[in-house]
Amino acid sequence: MRNIIKNKAVVADDWTVLRLGEEDTPDAVAVPEGKVIVPLKVWQQQRAALENRAELAVWIGSSERPEDLKDDLGRFKLIAIDFPKFADGRGYSIAFNLRARHAYTGELRAIGDVLRDQLFLMQRVGFDAFAVREDRDIHDALKGLTDFSEVYSNSWDKKSPLFARVQRGVGAAA
Repeated sequence: MRNIIKNKAVVADDWTVLRLGEEDTPDAVAVPEGKVIVPLKVWQQQRAALENRAELAVWIGSSERPEDLKDDLGRFKLIAIDFPKFADGRGYSIAFNLRARHAYTGELRAIGDVLRDQLFLMQRVGFDAFAVREDRDIHDALKGLTDFSEVYSNSWDKKSPLFARVQRGVGAAA
């Protein structure tokens, strides 16, 4: 069992991420029993067979749209967003839209090519769980959540910008 960062702590992960192989198709791939995070396309193609499974989550690829899940958001305790490579930032927008526009309140997990340098900004757009790349030290990555003590702009985690949070002119001479 691998570890992830969840709610700013390293914890054991009992979920399995289902990835399609070259020969697999979303309508025919076998979904194993247990806690499984399936691709959005698998959920869409096999919904009738999967909708009664309590321990099922879905992951969204960077080229997919969160709107495709809007009617099912309340069903999933966990939604993962895949980062196919470090430089692909589309997952940030997907996460922010799930939280801000679609009011998703469950666990939002970053999977794929997830590195320490990304974690601080990922939490700013709504991620609360991170499956750090397996070749990286998860305890070092955890420190990435506290790399900065203050932020200037507003986002999911700080609703107002710094200038609106700072009281100016206190104690200044008239």
